[in-house]
Amino acid sequence: MSVRARIETKLTEALSPTRIEVLDESHLHAGHAGARPEGETHFRVRVVSAAFSGVGRVERHRRVNALLAEELAGPVHALAIDARSPEEPGRP
Repeated sequence: MSVRARIETKLTEALSPTRIEVLDESHLHAGHAGARPEGETHFRVRVVSAAFSGVGRVERHRRVNALLAEELAGPVHALAIDARSPEEPGRP
């Protein structure tokens, strides 16, 4: 299973999101620290979940980071997170 697929699966199982988007942005970081030629090192996650209702931005990021601790300890060098509750406007 690809790293992108593992990230999506873990977040979906834990957060039951109404919307999720996992983007592999590794190609944008070629030649930078942590980049590997095969990619799957730099990701952007956009997730909307009721699990984030009433939860501050920092705690949302902590929750996502905890869910993806294995990936962050291994193949993932960078993770950008946009985590929102369904009642919040804007992206994702």
